[in-house]
Amino acid sequence: MSESISGNVQKMRTELAQPVHYSLPIGDTAIALNPHIGKSLSLRYTGTINCVACNRKTKKSFNQGYCYPCFKKLARCDTCIIKPELCHFDAGTCREPDWAQANCMQSHYVYLANSSGLKVGITRGNQIPTRWIDQGAGQALPILKVANRKLSGLAEVILKEFVSDRTDWRRMLKGVPEPVDLAAERERLLGLAKNSLQTLIDDNHTDAIEFLPDAELVQLDFPVEAYPVKVSSHNFDKTPEISGKLQGIKGQYLILDSGVLNIRKFGGYEIELKIDD
Repeated sequence: MSESISGNVQKMRTELAQPVHYSLPIGDTAIALNPHIGKSLSLRYTGTINCVACNRKTKKSFNQGYCYPCFKKLARCDTCIIKPELCHFDAGTCREPDWAQANCMQSHYVYLANSSGLKVGITRGNQIPTRWIDQGAGQALPILKVANRKLSGLAEVILKEFVSDRTDWRRMLKGVPEPVDLAAERERLLGLAKNSLQTLIDDNHTDAIEFLPDAELVQLDFPVEAYPVKVSSHNFDKTPEISGKLQGIKGQYLILDSGVLNIRKFGGYEIELKIDD
């Protein structure tokens, strides 16, 4: 027997646990995926894409699920989301000032993580630990709390002179990274960036940037039975029907014995999912 469900897919929902709990939203239903690891499943793209913001049909998806008008109109699709140091809210040119007030003009954290190796990143407070889970990080440690998104981006720019801000997704999907002493790395990096960070503090309110020497390390474990030796990725635009044994889940990737699938990349795609018992 097999279970079948269809609808527009969204990025997987996660819950911090040991291991992380995953569910896949399809249409109005969210399928718990952890119990299905080890089972065979198939996913068929019907050819329909609906924008994740306005739900209109679109022939092509932009920025992980948006139609072109929303991609050009919404603040969440602006360049400053990828490069927050370029925030132009103060210039009065933000696409959606109310959205920015709720999402960008809020406390953010600068963190260190270990996914494919040591990296620096930023996230909104209410996205902890979701951000780390989505990146497939095995360890994470907040090191700075800042007043808004632009400041977090400026701090990240300073720190990435000494450490990468990228995740190698292929390496991340090949296994569990070697443990890193993130507290020691925090002290090393903050020492290297001390003068530049002090200048950033001096240029803003003294309480706009807070150091977090007592922040707790977060360890993450993912539900994976077997990691791929060689990582090959599936793409619905090239192969509408994908099948294989579900060997695990990490980040926003389904790990199948036939290849990996980045669910987040295909937000808004109408999918028919079948899971064999």
